[in-house]
Order: sequence, then C-alpha cells, then structure tokens
Amino acid sequence: MFSLLSPLLARQRTGSERHQWAWLFAFVRPRARAMSGVLALSVFASSLVLLQPLLVKRLIDDGLVARSHEVLWTTALFMLLTGLAATLLAGLNRYLHTRLSAAVLFDLRQDLFAHLQRLSPAFWARWRTGDVMSRLDGDMSEIQRFAVDSLFAVLSNLLGLVGAVGWMLWLSWELTLLVAMLLPLEWWWLRRMRPRVADGTRALRERSGDVSSFFVELLPALKFVQASRQEGREAQRLDRLHAGYLSSLLRLQIIEFVTHAVPGQLTAWTRALAFLIGGAWVIDGQWALGSLIAFSTYLGMATGPVNSLLGWYVGLQKVRVSLGRVAELRDEPVTVSDPDNPLPLPAPLRGELRLDGVVFIHPGRSEPVLAGASLMIPAGERVALTGASGAGKSTLIDLLLRHHDPQAGAVTLDGIDLRHLALADLRRAVAVVSQDIVLFRAPLLENIRYACPGADEAAVAQAAERAGLGEWIASLSEGLHTPVGERGQTLSGGQRQRIAIARALLQDPAVLILDEATSAVDEAMEAQILVQIDACFAGRTRIVVSHRPSAWVGCTVRLNLVAGRIEVCSHDGVEFAHG
Repeated sequence: MFSLLSPLLARQRTGSERHQWAWLFAFVRPRARAMSGVLALSVFASSLVLLQPLLVKRLIDDGLVARSHEVLWTTALFMLLTGLAATLLAGLNRYLHTRLSAAVLFDLRQDLFAHLQRLSPAFWARWRTGDVMSRLDGDMSEIQRFAVDSLFAVLSNLLGLVGAVGWMLWLSWELTLLVAMLLPLEWWWLRRMRPRVADGTRALRERSGDVSSFFVELLPALKFVQASRQEGREAQRLDRLHAGYLSSLLRLQIIEFVTHAVPGQLTAWTRALAFLIGGAWVIDGQWALGSLIAFSTYLGMATGPVNSLLGWYVGLQKVRVSLGRVAELRDEPVTVSDPDNPLPLPAPLRGELRLDGVVFIHPGRSEPVLAGASLMIPAGERVALTGASGAGKSTLIDLLLRHHDPQAGAVTLDGIDLRHLALADLRRAVAVVSQDIVLFRAPLLENIRYACPGADEAAVAQAAERAGLGEWIASLSEGLHTPVGERGQTLSGGQRQRIAIARALLQDPAVLILDEATSAVDEAMEAQILVQIDACFAGRTRIVVSHRPSAWVGCTVRLNLVAGRIEVCSHDGVEFAHG
C-alpha cells in the first residue's frame, strides 16, 4: 500500500525531510494490516457506488425507453439493495477509520512527549510552552490527518478514479480523452502555488503558537494582573495577537481559495464540454440518453477524486511545514540519559556527596557557573548552602539530580559518579522539597504518592501523619480522597510544604534538599517545619538552601557559593568541606 505513494513522496524529500518522513511512517507501517482491512471495505463500498450509474443507464435504456416493467422493478430493487449495503459499509468503515486514525495520532504524540520529558531544563528555558503546545496539538493533528486520513483518501480516490475512468472509456473513449486534456494545466497551477501555501501555513502555525503562549503565560498569573490593574493592557495584547492570527488566517484562506479555484473552474469547463459534445451525439442519434447520463455521472465521480488528489498535493505542502516544526522539537538533543550499563546503588546507601573540580557552563554563555568547585558532605550531615542570586545554587541542585552533567569534574554519591547510575535510581535516592510545590488537580492521596505511585493508602496515611498533616486530613470530609484544586491554590503555604515532606517520606531518600522550602512561610512556621523535617529525616544527608539565617539553625556547616567556587563560612570544629 505504501509503495503506491512512495514515488510521490520521494520527490518531496530533501535532506533532513527523509528522516522526518521515515519517523512518520514508522508509526503507520505497524498498522498496515488494519489499514488494508479498512481499505478493502472502502474498495467494496466504492464498487457498489460505481454500479449506480450503470443501473441508471439500464433503468433508462432497457426499462423506461424499452417500456419493460420487469427491468424497471428489478433494477430499482437492486439499486435500493446496493445503496443500503454501501451505506452500512460506509458506516463501519468510518468507525474503523476513526479508531485507527486516533491510535496513530496518540502514538505520534506519545513519542514526541516521551522525548520532551527527557530534555533538560535548558530546553524549557529557551522554548515557549505555548509554542510547544501548538506543535503537540495543531501540527501533530495535521501530520496525523495526512498519515491516515489523507492516505486513505488518496488510495480510495485513486481506486474510484480508476473505476470511473474505466467505465467512461467503455462508454466513450473519445470523449474521455477530450475531457482529460485540461488536467496538465491544473497540475501546473498547483505546482506554482505550492510555495505560497507552505509559507502561509508556516506563518499561521507561528501565530497560533503566539496565542497559545499568551494563555499559558497569563492564566496562572491572573491574580497578579488583577492586583496590578493591568487587565486592559493584557486584553489589548490579546487583541493584537488575535489580529496577527486573523491576518495570517485570511491570507492563507485567500491563497487556498485561489489555489483551488482555478482547477475548479477548469473542472466545470470540462463537464460543460462533455455535456455539449455528448448532448449533440444524443440529438444526432449517435448515442443513447442513458449512456450520456451514465457518462456524466462517472465524470462527476472522476472529478471528485481528481480534485481531491490535487488538493492532497496542496495538503502535502502543509504537512511538510508541520513535520518540520515537530522535527525542531524531536531534534533537540537529550543531554542527559541513562548509562549503557548502570551501576547499582550501594546497600545500605549512606548519602555521602562529593564534587571534584566541577565545571559547568550553561549553553550559550561564556562565564562558568561553577569553576572547578569541590565539596565533600559526609553522610547524615545537615549543611546550609548560600550564595547570591545567580551564584549557582539551583545549578548545583540540578547537577545533583542530573538534570545537567558537568563539562569537567565529577559529582559522586557514596563514591559513585552520578553518570554511572540509572536516572531512576539517582532521583529516588535524592529528593527535593522546593518553595514551589507542584500539586495536581487530583485527590490528596494521589498528590502525596505521586513519586511513589505503588504506595498503598496506609503508607500514605502514615507519611502524612509523620509530616504533621494528620489533624488537617482528619478534618476533611473525604480525608485523603479530598480533591486538591489546581496548583493547590486553596492550601496554605504550610500545608503545601507538609505535603511535599510527606512525598519525600514515601520516597525514602538518602539525600534531602530543601530549596528555599520555607521562604513562603513566617519564621515561626519555618521553625516548626524544620523541626518536623529533622525528626522525619534524622540520619539522612540534608542540604538547606536558603537566604534566611533562621533556616541555618542546626546546620553543621554553611557553604557559600562565590564566583563559581564553594567557600566554608562556618563549621563546628571539623572541616569536612573545601573549595
């Protein structure tokens, strides 16, 4: 089936496009058998439809003109039966086609989403979320429609065209060749319009990404917009984005109208020419009326597939744009991945951390964030990590979780280079409780066990109790099954922090990182939370990242990031860190 389209697609492939088409059809080929079954149903249904003009010819010439009641009744009955069968087959074909089309779309989107989940934070710092969403939705749907819907349409139209032209040649080969003379002109026109369609489609996709990015950025910040009294300003910004989108949309509509209008007019001229010549033959007695009606019907059946095939050629240019936009995401390199032969975590895992001459430079920057930084934190210690904004604290945390790898030096856990550990093992051993607690629109139970979905309800309840959530959960009408609103906006800062602590307790890490975890609460609440953490994670390595001196209480040492290096600012008599 795919070999029928290979010559057409091969001409469209230039350079990297070959890889893009190969990626697309890798999801279509495994369903070749199912697609062939749907196509067989379509062929059968099309065959029944192609019988109708012949039955009309027989009804007129052998029934009405010959005044045969038997032919009239039997032909009419057969027309009804074939029409009913064609309708039922079309319904079944539509159902199977929809299911198959959706499966391909979901597989394509799942593959791209899996790739996006492996990209580093540097990617998300460069790309607008709305633009990514536009490609996941609009562009991916365009690709799916081409891969399945258009593929079926092309094959069905080719079969319908062959059948219709075959019967046209049987009825009158001279008239068939005459009406086909305008096809090369239609093809030339579409080739001329192809670049304009591609440019218009690309511009529209980009404007769609602008609108999506606006909503993704603004909706979570509406409370701030209201407090700043900038509702009118944002409404005007949306108006400008809508105007840009509408301009691109109208331009593309005009291009597509002109692209299809010329072939449409040529098709109308073709049908008029057929009626003019064929009608003259009927008047002169050279042709039967039923033959003219049958020929004109088959001509209409052939015109539809021809226009669809020419339209498919235009659509091919649009899908090339979408493939290119999706390829920009798929071609983003995965900078951190699992080693080929990961080492197992030692048992028991103690939680000793070391940085040996670590150098890290963010892509596109010249100044290193860490310039040969060295550090050793013994297992079970509680240390504070400080530094000015932009000094590299967040980068250091990302290195400990392997969101990035250093360009030089090594980060080790219990003496094992993090690059030799499976990512899942490492990220289970190192937990982060941050200021921005991620909460989902889901029951409290699912939010707490998000990182450990296999935990049973009893384990979740125990972790919540140890985190200081017991009384609050008991006061809820649905307990652990109480839904949490989007991003947990109805919860207090202390409740969100304790949910994060309960998550970490379920995760049972060897290293716990508190990244400005108490900056959103007052000092009294901060003291309670830190006491709770020390009680729950006694004996675990704890790194407290905070600007507030009140958060450093109880830390064995304070480490300060300055100019890409780590300085020991205070200690309890035994120096165990150096930089």
